[in-house]
Amino acid sequence: MPSVASSSESHGDPASAGWIDKYLAHVRVERRLAARTVELYAFHLQALKENAAEANLPLDRVQTAHIRRWMAKLHSAGREPRGIALVLSCWRSFYRWLGNEGLIGFNPVQDVHAPKAGRPLPKALGVDDAVQLAELHDEDADPWTEARDRAIVELLYGCGLRVSELTGLDAQASNTALGWVDLDAKEANVLGKGSKRRIVPVGGKAAEALQEWLDVRGDRPAPALFISAKGARMSSHAVWKLLRERSLKAGLAAPVHPHMLRHSFASHVLQSSSDLRAVQELLGHASIATTQIYTRLDFQHLAKVYDAAHPRAKARTDKDK
Repeated sequence: MPSVASSSESHGDPASAGWIDKYLAHVRVERRLAARTVELYAFHLQALKENAAEANLPLDRVQTAHIRRWMAKLHSAGREPRGIALVLSCWRSFYRWLGNEGLIGFNPVQDVHAPKAGRPLPKALGVDDAVQLAELHDEDADPWTEARDRAIVELLYGCGLRVSELTGLDAQASNTALGWVDLDAKEANVLGKGSKRRIVPVGGKAAEALQEWLDVRGDRPAPALFISAKGARMSSHAVWKLLRERSLKAGLAAPVHPHMLRHSFASHVLQSSSDLRAVQELLGHASIATTQIYTRLDFQHLAKVYDAAHPRAKARTDKDK
């Protein structure tokens, strides 16, 4: 493979040599990338060329220090870590292709990585909103559908189930059932991620709603606990749809999805108990690290209480504005 110096001497300024155009033709024809992806590559490589021109550098003389400097410029301009990672990925692939073609001796982007993105907080409802959704009684709805949908909301929020765990429940326990609810024991037996079973307590409100649903469900032949009007097991998509419609009927500011109720369950239990290990067991998380994100939600809750109630909070919040 030729050295960097000999590459520059042999080929001159690679921008003039059309390396970027050749690379874009490569990803479009040989790698068959989507047209939109090729457009983004062209945009990011144009930025690379402009950065190099400002530094009075041909592209094959760019060093790792230059890449880090340009990445820092993106970061200071407000570009999100994920966006920076996409830019670096494009530049890295470009230089890798140049290396494979024998046009450069090293890849200046190889060991450069984007800043770590902060882990987004899960979206959870406040306690009042969650209760408002759970207590909704739609007088205009068909009683059969209303009983089913209320039971679904109560189980998702009251037990912290994943939507797949909920739709996998059968009306009766059996050797083939993925999950079921024992109303006498007030327990839900569910099959979670990694085919791991766990038992989750079923609260009084959820048990009442489920019993009301079973009373109107009747002796349908379908094994599924929650079924459509045609008798088929409800899909995750159907649960998403009914929750969206139900949250809007309840007057909530934003539509609710199943995992939001799971997040709400975890956050509200943690706020009341501060028992992180118990919440981990209830959610079926393999690692306590996965559950720890709810401590950040809990802190936000405590911060809001402080700002609203503490006599010295006003100075802090006014200063932050």
